[in-house]
Formats: sequence, structure tokens, C-alpha cells
Amino acid sequence: MINKKSKIYVAGHKGLVGSAILRKLRSKKYFNLLLKTRKQLDLTNQLKVFNFLKKNKPDAVIIAAAKVGGIQANNKNKAEFIYDNLAIQNNLIHGSFKAGVKNLIFLGSSCVYPRDCKQPIKEEYLLSGYLEKTNEPYAIAKIAGVHMCSSYSNQYNLNYKCLMPCNSYGINDNYDQNTSHFLPALIRKIIHALKNNKDHIKIWGSGKPLREVIISDDIAEACIFFLRKKTKESLINIGSGVEKSINDYAKFIMKYLKLKLKIVNQKNKLEGTPRKLLDSSLAKKYGWKASVSLEDGIGFAINDFIKNFIQNEIK
Repeated sequence: MINKKSKIYVAGHKGLVGSAILRKLRSKKYFNLLLKTRKQLDLTNQLKVFNFLKKNKPDAVIIAAAKVGGIQANNKNKAEFIYDNLAIQNNLIHGSFKAGVKNLIFLGSSCVYPRDCKQPIKEEYLLSGYLEKTNEPYAIAKIAGVHMCSSYSNQYNLNYKCLMPCNSYGINDNYDQNTSHFLPALIRKIIHALKNNKDHIKIWGSGKPLREVIISDDIAEACIFFLRKKTKESLINIGSGVEKSINDYAKFIMKYLKLKLKIVNQKNKLEGTPRKLLDSSLAKKYGWKASVSLEDGIGFAINDFIKNFIQNEIK
């Protein structure tokens, strides 16, 4: 099993969830960490990834690396989203197996489940219906990763697990107006409206789709928790149970900032799956549950955005 001296490779340690995993590992006194930036190691290059894993022989691998983006990025770049994600995860999962890695965590997304899935969503509902068209290539890649992990684990008696979190947000998020997910996009729009003395914000779609959100720190905690635990199942949902409509999240952020802006819904724009609420009872059965409240999490995210993005714009 993994201990404080184990060598752990965190793939994607610069991203939202990867950086949270890195912070959490270090806070728990895991210091034998393997880290490579995108410039140092191209994860889509099979030979380089295989050689890196063979040379370093980590005790565990956490795959937080992926090509990700919001609804617009997913819909416009379908070829890149399926190719890059398949390449990254294939190289890391099979490369880990070839290098003798016994423990691996692969991070997916709740979008792997069918668009009109029964709610709340159980792990067994995977492949029980059609996917949401706007992010279908990304979801298919992630589903392939799920089955790779379960197949390798079952065939070779490995501890390869897939954790499926709901919509993530938090410190070090992506706030780009063309590629961000909905929650950081809302934070950006609201704070920019405040900064520019506007009385309204524009939200894509009707604002009615429901979304469950979880802060990246809770996902990081789940990664370390399940890396250390033997489970019968290889697919485990990681949710918070916090669910609101897109418009209600905007109102929640405004209330936190003591603002009142008008919401203009752009109903001609994409809005995605109507609802994605995970059933996280399996994770809870093993002893894990989310611990950061939405209010605290939104506070962390807003402060991070103001500190690292607004101030840089001013400079």
C-alpha cells in the first residue's frame, strides 16, 4: 500500500485539480513526488511517456491531466478533445502497467453518464443511454479510460481506480471566457460587471439546467483517500450533493459579494445536459465525503480570481 515514502507521479499538476492534489499531498507530508510540466513531458507522445515511467518506476500514478473546457470549447474542438484525451490516458494507463505501477487513480467527469440519465446517477448507469452531444467526444474518451482501468485491474490484479467527480471549481481555475466551465465563467462575469459598473450579466441558455459542484480540494482528498484503499469497484462517483440551477449559482455568487445584478438569459445559446446529480453513496460507504461548503468554496474561488487574475489585468 501507499505510504509517506511512496513515489507518486501526479500528471497534470499545474491544472485546477492537479494543483489541488499537489497541495493536499504536501500538506499530508507526501514529499516523494514526480512532477513534469507539459514542456518537459508531452503526454500525447507514447514513447516519451513509456520511457519516463519505465525510468522512474513510481509506486502510484494520479492522472489529473486532460484536455478540458466548457461547453463552447467541447463543441468546437471535438477532434482534439477525443484524440488528446485518448492519447494522454492510453499512454499513462498502459505505460504505468508496463512500468509495474500497481496503484493508479484516473479522474473522469460526470459527463460520462447519459444525457437523460435517471437521477441521482449511480455508477451502474454508465452506458445505459445516449450522451450529451456537445461533449460526446470528451465523454467517450473518458469512458474508454474507465474501461481500461477496470480491465487492467481485473486481468492483472491491480489497484487502478476511476473517480468520477461532478463539476469542479476552486483555486487555480480556468477563467478564460472561451474555454472555462460555467462556475468560473459566472465568477468572472459578475466581478467584471462590478468592476465596469454594469447592472447585468449574460448567461448562456435558459439558466435552468441543474449542476452539482465540488471544490477541487475535496476531489484531491478523495484521490489520496482511494489511492490508499482497496475497493471491489473500480468506478466511484465523487460528488458533494450541492445542486443548483445555473441562474441560482449566479445569484449565490452575487449574494456572497452583496451585489444585485440583472440576469439576461441568452436562450439561443448552448446549455447542455438538463441535470447531472451524482449518487455518491458508494464513496460514503468506504468512508469518504465532501467537506467544504459551497459558501467557503465560492469564497476561496473569488479571492483567488481577484488575487491572481483581476490584479494582473490592472498591472
